[in-house]
Order: sequence, then C-alpha cells, then structure tokens
Amino acid sequence: MIRFFLSAALITGFFTTAHAQYFGLKGGLTFSNLTLEEADDRNIRTGYNLGGYVNLPLNSALAFQPELNLTTKGAVGEYDILFFQGEYGFNMTYIDAPLAGVVRLGSAFELHAGPYLGYLTGSSLSTEGDFGEGEEELDTDDFNSLDYGLFAGAAVNFGPLQFGARYHYGLNEIADSDAAEALLGNARHRYVQIYAALRLGSYD
Repeated sequence: MIRFFLSAALITGFFTTAHAQYFGLKGGLTFSNLTLEEADDRNIRTGYNLGGYVNLPLNSALAFQPELNLTTKGAVGEYDILFFQGEYGFNMTYIDAPLAGVVRLGSAFELHAGPYLGYLTGSSLSTEGDFGEGEEELDTDDFNSLDYGLFAGAAVNFGPLQFGARYHYGLNEIADSDAAEALLGNARHRYVQIYAALRLGSYD
C-alpha cells in the first residue's frame, strides 16, 4: 500500500511538472451510510473531506484529475435495550485517492467520474444516551484496509472557486473478521460529498 501511494505520487509529480496547468485545494462535508438492510436517511453520518488535486488537461474539453483526500465515513444508529435508549456512531477515517475524468462543458460547468481507492487509517465507535457518552477506538485489523469503488458528480466554477457534489458507491466489503461481520454483515460504504475548491493556476 505504501508503494502504491509512493508510485502514485511520483507519477502525479511527473505529469504535474510536464503537463499540468493547475492544482488546487478542496474541502467540504461527507454524508455517509452503509448498505445495511435497515439503513435509511436516519443512519446518515455527517463528516468531512479535505485534500488537494492536480488537473492534467488532455485537450480543451477533457482532463485527468488525481486527488488525495482525508475522508471520514461510517453511519449512525439507535439502540433501545430494555429501558435504555441512545445513539451510536460508527466512524472510519480513510486516505482516499479518487482518479477523476473531467469533462468541461464551457468554462463554468464540469462533470467528474471515475474510480477511487481508500486506505483505512482509523476506526472508532461513539455512543450517546443512557449508556453514557464516549468514544472507543476499534481495532482496524477487524476491517478491510482497502476501500474502493466508483464515483460521479458535477461542479460549477466561479473564477478560481469551484463548488461541487459527488456520489460514491463502495464495492469492497468493510468487515474482515468474524466479529466485524456479525456487526456489519457484507456492508459497503455509500456516501455523498459536497465541497468547495480553490484553483491555483489557470485553465489557459
């Protein structure tokens, strides 16, 4: 995994030096859920995404945009055991590497789509309610270290500023142990990101 990120960084650096016209910084909110049978809008966890990107133009209308983002994912739920009620949050943090194909529709509007690969850096379970409040770190060995899938979205440019939204569809199961599988089954990540980005450089 370390070799993958080093290789990606070297390749990105080469193209940045040779061809890239701009790079940027981005950040925003992540609304995540899991593909559990009982999952619905009440299970959405609000987190964040923060990172940067390099835009490598192929022509006036197409570009390749590799990114590196810190992203929080997971879900929330409710417990109701005897007379005890409350809420719990399943929290996971990843370093995500989206590889976006960009289609420019004029100077203001863009379509983004492609695969993403994520590496798990931490996980925890938070509780709030009759059992008290707190957060407990979970053993990352119980979960697959890799998350991968597909994403698609759109963005609008206002000068050097960009505002966008993407939907991510995870393809890899999260659980990687009997204990995690008992809790999560074959759940995968599903999440929406909204973000603002600052472009450093020029399209021209």
